[in-house]
Amino acid sequence: MLGKFILWLSAVVFIAYGLVCLFAPALPAGYAGLEFFSGDALPEIGAMYGGLQTGFGLFCLLGARKVDYYRPALMLLLLCVGGLALSRCYWAIAGGAEVGGYTYGAMAYEYITAILAALALRR
Repeated sequence: MLGKFILWLSAVVFIAYGLVCLFAPALPAGYAGLEFFSGDALPEIGAMYGGLQTGFGLFCLLGARKVDYYRPALMLLLLCVGGLALSRCYWAIAGGAEVGGYTYGAMAYEYITAILAALALRR
């Protein structure tokens, strides 16, 4: 039950945010304080925040709906979202600049998601 919950929640969050970012890449860039200095910037942000997150969310949806993909989807959540959390935490500390609510909110979501995925995998 916990695994299905975190997979469904992740599917909704990643697909919704991914689609918004795919069609409005300035949105995540603005939240993170990023600026576009070249023609490569919009495609990069659109692809990484939009395309990748939408695809990630679709795999979580597949894991929530199909038993063959359930554990692989949970493992993907644990490793990828956990990796995001650890990397974001490292750079929040080592980066030398004060971070804001975007970083703390993202870390909270990422740690909670990774922990719940790990707990669901143990069952």
